[in-house]
Amino acid sequence: MSQPKKKLAAHWQILLALILATGTAIVFRNISKTVSDDSQAYIFIQHAITVCGFVGDLFIQALKMIIVPLVASSIIAGIAGLGGMDGFGRLGLKTLGFYLSTSLLAVVVGLLLVNTIQPGLENGQADPEIRAALESQAQAASSEEVAKVEAAGERKAGDYADLFKKMIPPNIVAAASDNGQLLGMIFFSVLFALAMTRLPTDSMSPLLGTVQGINDVMIRVTQWIMLFAPIGVFGLLLPTIYKTGPEIFISLGKYFLTVLLALGIHMFAVMPLVLRLVGKVNPWAHFRSMRMALLTAFSTASSSATLPETMHCVQKNSGVSKRVSSFTLPLGATVNMDGTALYECVAVLFVAQVMGFDMSVGTQFAVVVTALLTSIGVAGVPSASLVAILLILNSSGIPNANMAVVALLAVDRLLDMSRTAVNVFGDSCAAVCVARSEGEGVLGTQPAPKKSLV
Repeated sequence: MSQPKKKLAAHWQILLALILATGTAIVFRNISKTVSDDSQAYIFIQHAITVCGFVGDLFIQALKMIIVPLVASSIIAGIAGLGGMDGFGRLGLKTLGFYLSTSLLAVVVGLLLVNTIQPGLENGQADPEIRAALESQAQAASSEEVAKVEAAGERKAGDYADLFKKMIPPNIVAAASDNGQLLGMIFFSVLFALAMTRLPTDSMSPLLGTVQGINDVMIRVTQWIMLFAPIGVFGLLLPTIYKTGPEIFISLGKYFLTVLLALGIHMFAVMPLVLRLVGKVNPWAHFRSMRMALLTAFSTASSSATLPETMHCVQKNSGVSKRVSSFTLPLGATVNMDGTALYECVAVLFVAQVMGFDMSVGTQFAVVVTALLTSIGVAGVPSASLVAILLILNSSGIPNANMAVVALLAVDRLLDMSRTAVNVFGDSCAAVCVARSEGEGVLGTQPAPKKSLV
C-alpha cells in the first residue's frame, strides 16, 4: 500500500514564495532595462506586475475582512466563557507595562546602533554622497509620494490625543467597519463580555454558545485564507522588489543595514532574553511556534492583517489561553510597535547626521520619548512611521525634513516588512509572558504557581 505524499509545510511554502518573488522581480527588472517600452516583453512584464499586485491586494483584504468578527468573538468568548475576567485590571497593567518596557528597550537599541555606526557620517562629518543620493531620490519620487509626505507633515502632536477618544467610539458599527479603530472594538468587546458575566447564566448561555460558534467559524475561515498565503505573498512582494531595485540600497546601504541590525538585535537577542528571564520559556520553541505569523507579517507589512494568524499561532502552537491572547494580541496590534519605535529613532538620527544637524544628549533623549509615544499614538494611521518621523524631525528643527523623508520612502517598504515582523513577535512574547505570570503552562512548560490576588 503506497504511502501518502507528504505536503510541504505551510511556512516553507511561504518562504519559497518569497524567494521566487524576489528572483522573478530581479529578472523582470533586468529585462525591462534592455527592451523598449513598446516591446511585447515589456508589456507582458507590466501586465504581470499589475496582476500580481491585484492578487496581493486580494490576500490583504481577505485577512482584514475577518479581523473584526474574529477579534470581537474571541474576546467575548474568552472572557464570558470563564465567568468573568478575574483580575482584569491586573492583566491590563501587566500587558501595558510589558509593551512599554519592550518598546523602550527597542528604542534604546536603535539609539545605540545609530550613534555607534553613524550611517549618515563619513569621518565624523555629514556624508555628501549620501546627501546627494537623498536629493536625487527625492527629485525622482512620484507626485503621490510627495503628496503623502506633505499631508503627513501637516499633522500636529495634538492630533494623536484622539487615540483616547477612539477607545470609546460614538458609533460601534462605524468602528467595526474601520480596522483603524480596532481599539474601540476591543473596549466594546471587553465591556460586552463583562456585562454578560453579570447576568443570569441560563439567559446568557444561548448567546455565549452563539459567540463561541462564531469564533470557531472565523478560525476555520482564517485557515482557509492562509491556504492561499503563498500566492498572496508572491503577489505582494514581486511588485515591491521590481519597483525598488538594488540601486538605492547601495546608496543608503549603511542606513539600511543599521536598521536591519538594530531590528535583528532586538528580535533575536533582547526578546529571547525577555522570554527566558520573564516568561521562563524556551525562545527557540517560541520562534518555531510563531514562524507562520512572522512570515505573514513580513509579507504583508501589516500587524492588523497578520492578527488572525498571530492569534492562531499563539493559541494553538504556544498554548496561550483565549483569556490572555484575546486581550493582549488585539491590543498589541493596536498600540505595541517595538520595531516601529526603533525605526523612527534610527531614521530621525540618520537624517540629522546627513543634514549636519548636531543632536545633543538632551535632544536625543527627547527623540527617544517622542518615538516611544508616537509609535503608540499613530499605530492606526496609514503610513504611521512616516507621520511620526516627520513629527519628530519638524519638532527638532532639522532642515529639509520633507525632502529626506520622501527619499527614505524608496527603502521603506522592505524595512516596513522587517519591523512589522518585530512588532508581531513582540506581541506574541507579551502573550506568552503574561500567560506564564497568570499561572498558565505554555510551550510545553508546567503551569506556574498561581499568585494570590491579595
